[in-house]
Amino acid sequence: MHPLAVELNRTLEGTVAGDLLSDLGRRLYFPKGIVAQSAEAKKYAKRMNATIGIAYRGGRPMYLGSIRSLLDKLEPEEIFPYAPTQGLEPLRELWKQELLKKNPDLAGASFSMPLVVPGLTAGIATLADLFAGPGVPVVLPDLHWDNYPLVFDTRREARLVTYPFYAAGGGFNVAGMAGALRDAGREGRVVLLLNFPNNPTGYSPTKAEAEAIVAAVRDTARSGARILALTDDAYFGLFYEPDTFTQSLFARFCGLDERVLAAKVDGSTKEDLTWGFRTGFVTLGAKGLGEAHYEALTRKLMGAVRSSVSNSSMLAQSVVLRAVRSPSYEREKREAYEALRERYARVKAILAGRKSDVLEPLPFNSGYFMSFRLAKGKAEDLRRELLMQDGVGTIAIDERVLRVAFSSVDVADLEALFDLVYAAADRVAARA
Repeated sequence: MHPLAVELNRTLEGTVAGDLLSDLGRRLYFPKGIVAQSAEAKKYAKRMNATIGIAYRGGRPMYLGSIRSLLDKLEPEEIFPYAPTQGLEPLRELWKQELLKKNPDLAGASFSMPLVVPGLTAGIATLADLFAGPGVPVVLPDLHWDNYPLVFDTRREARLVTYPFYAAGGGFNVAGMAGALRDAGREGRVVLLLNFPNNPTGYSPTKAEAEAIVAAVRDTARSGARILALTDDAYFGLFYEPDTFTQSLFARFCGLDERVLAAKVDGSTKEDLTWGFRTGFVTLGAKGLGEAHYEALTRKLMGAVRSSVSNSSMLAQSVVLRAVRSPSYEREKREAYEALRERYARVKAILAGRKSDVLEPLPFNSGYFMSFRLAKGKAEDLRRELLMQDGVGTIAIDERVLRVAFSSVDVADLEALFDLVYAAADRVAARA
């Protein structure tokens, strides 16, 4: 094992983060190579800097005029150079301030400086590299994003442990989650993966359900299990009902117990409508961890980033940084939120007036999506019927669940969309 990895492991020894590290996580470190030496030179090489592989002219990055002309509001330094492996420091600092603003329960909590990753998928994969490995149990609901199995099972050979997403009464199945977490936790270490607002259901926990989730994690930790509580907050902020818990559960997990390492993956992707920018963040927090521990974990995260994608887009980070600093930022975000909330309300009204023996709308209260459960016929058959006969795209989640993204349909077209979905479902059921 590399001496730098040994040093980082020694710093984390005796903490929940050190206990949860996978074999790969223990081996990861950030090398004192080109990137680290270039960062040091940037700070101290006042005369000439001959470290990094970037072409400069007159102290500024060289560029093609045809590209520069498209980006005339940004300085060349904001566009063309490599970004630091950990991300732009001003953006990291600003995102940490945003976390505190959006999550009041984080006040006084100990957590790391967010690290920039090229999208939320990369953030989840990076955490899987550090903390998941062959046989490590990963607890998640049966209705989940289809990339999770690819990241945790296919890439890292972790063991997926699922439970039904919905309780009998229609809310989030806290009891099912608690039971799965408790059983998996008996192995000593476990990853709990929560995604709210959920993809594909569009459901987020109520305030009471959120408290029950936190209590279940606390109880499992106090039984002796080490838990990585990972919140995928891709759709954070898109909460439409007053009884919904509107903070990230990361804020409640951070200081919960010394056996719980909280990890938050979020980004500007959906929050700022920058899907193609691939600008995400990873933030860690745990009771009992200090700055030295967070620095060690950050170096390991940087090692994972450096050894895979190297760094995130300088241009994307610069644009996001400027946008968040803009005086119109909050107003523009509110306008986007209201547009999505209007679509949500319209879908709720449309579904309230529909009766069907074939389609059951599953509970939803947030995010981009809603889903149907089919009483008769298969979701894949319904998907293809809609696509081939009606020219409508939807997603078959499993054999019986069909996802509809109301986020991508103008409010004026929503009634026609659901007319087509219900009619196609009847045709599929008649043939089943």
